Amino acid sequence: MGIRVNGKIIVETYRNEIKSIIEDGINKGFRVPSIKTILVGDDGGSLSYVKSQNNLCNKLGISYACTQLDKEACQKDIINLIEKFNEDNNVDGIIIQLPLPKNLNEKEITSKISYKKDIDGLTDVNMGRFYMGAKSFIPCTALGVIEMIKQTGCDIKGKHAVVIGRSNIVGKPAAQLLLNEDATVTICHSKTTNLKEICRSADIIVAAIGKPGFVTSEFVKEGAVVIDVGTTMVDNKVTGDVSFDDVINRASYVTPVPGGTGLMTTTMLIKNVCAAWRDNVY
Repeated sequence: MGIRVNGKIIVETYRNEIKSIIEDGINKGFRVPSIKTILVGDDGGSLSYVKSQNNLCNKLGISYACTQLDKEACQKDIINLIEKFNEDNNVDGIIIQLPLPKNLNEKEITSKISYKKDIDGLTDVNMGRFYMGAKSFIPCTALGVIEMIKQTGCDIKGKHAVVIGRSNIVGKPAAQLLLNEDATVTICHSKTTNLKEICRSADIIVAAIGKPGFVTSEFVKEGAVVIDVGTTMVDNKVTGDVSFDDVINRASYVTPVPGGTGLMTTTMLIKNVCAAWRDNVY
């Protein structure tokens, strides 16, 4: 029987560190960090994420404001709002809640965010710097994945890691971060053949495909570390990509959903804005 990774305990350590950094800066006379979020429409997942962002910012002493626009908002209005926040020296981080309505050009909109305030790591500048090994903001979920693996005590160096999913905000950056830790990485996706066999050779599995309960014990070799990034609503419950009760019998560690990488994502976002704030005011 493997161990359930307790995300709540892990994030508390990070959050306490972040709070101390912010309090130290305020004691030195600097203003509080500030985040501006833009939400277009009323997507349920985005509304939930915005709520969690707001709650955490209130807890840690960060100024947070969400501008919610109608789902029919035009491209120009959104870009004008981004440019307003870019020019405001009192704003440290800008978030565009994804997904955007299909009538909008997501890539063009996110590219307008100043890379210095792009705490989600979505701009071409930050992505390019990240893959080149330069200082950058890294997509928060991928960053949280690596931190969760490290918290299990797993030495990533030399391990075979399989990432199921190739999105720009989770799969690809998670694979790159694993490479940076000297893992041997295989990226799998919907067109991969012999997926189960590939996964069974993995010491680490990162599931990020959005298919509830897809990864079962048949995918997992004895003692593997399994990180579940999935968040799909099933019967009004958030459900992961991993069949937890099945996989826990073979894996050494498994992250739950909820209570796992979701908590880390929000925490890494706040960690990023804290870094942007220090670069801005110190």
